[in-house]
Amino acid sequence: MGTPQFAVASLDALITAGCDVVAVITAPDKPAGRGQKVNESAVKQYAVANHLKVLQPEKLKNPDFLKELEALKADLQVVVAFRMLPEVVWNMPSKGTINLHASLLPQYRGAAPINWAIINGEKESGVTTFFLTHDIDTGHILFTEKVTLKGTETAGDLHDWLMNKGAGLLVKTVKGIESGRYSQHPQDHFTEGVTLKHAPKLFKEDCLVDFNQPAEKVYNLIRGLSPSPTAYTTINDKVLKIYNATFEVTEPGVSAGAFVTDNKTRLRFATKNGYVSVTDVQLEGKKRMGIEEFLRGNKF
Repeated sequence: MGTPQFAVASLDALITAGCDVVAVITAPDKPAGRGQKVNESAVKQYAVANHLKVLQPEKLKNPDFLKELEALKADLQVVVAFRMLPEVVWNMPSKGTINLHASLLPQYRGAAPINWAIINGEKESGVTTFFLTHDIDTGHILFTEKVTLKGTETAGDLHDWLMNKGAGLLVKTVKGIESGRYSQHPQDHFTEGVTLKHAPKLFKEDCLVDFNQPAEKVYNLIRGLSPSPTAYTTINDKVLKIYNATFEVTEPGVSAGAFVTDNKTRLRFATKNGYVSVTDVQLEGKKRMGIEEFLRGNKF
């Protein structure tokens, strides 16, 4: 069960490892773009190309869908970047339902763990497999794998690393369940004396840069929202999306939020304790471009 590209790597790894995937459940097709062309999920496209049975229920409690799901007689259900499942679904297989989550649980439960790990300047991240239960991202942990962060990665970089790490961990988990060689650990074993950080869904207001924050914090926000949903500010009353930047801690000499440019190679915004120099941007109504190309066409 999955929808975006992140889930395709896991599905492909399971197929390559010889797992018997009896069906794929993914989101219904939706019209998208100006022409309202029907858009199929990345998982569906892969499944169709590999001749896998595809189910696309609008509602997961639909009786017809539940009958079809039960008829598959799956031993195990695997969830990667899908949606919340009702108990009647996750409790159906004899061996349960497992989920791959892009964080080191119990940290960063929620919809946007990759983004929030970068935004918060974490030094490590990783992937976790666990059994689904009633409350989101709280089931017993099966396996984890860590990655070390240097502090310069974007959310896009971490997404790709965890997508591939997670695919391998998922195969290890499925094979472990198949052979009975696994253990499971309640998440509350890892929460004592630890402050849990959460990963709620990101909204537009979360993406507006607050230059009253320290330079490194602004830099981490930009990294954590790149390439999507993207940090932004306004310049001359137009929205400026910021995909990449650098920062320096120094006495800015101007008020936070003010910008300084040579109109050739540099555009930097003052922060609470320094500057953030934007290097990869997109002005409202224009294409994404590097800062030199941007400044050749826009003078401030």
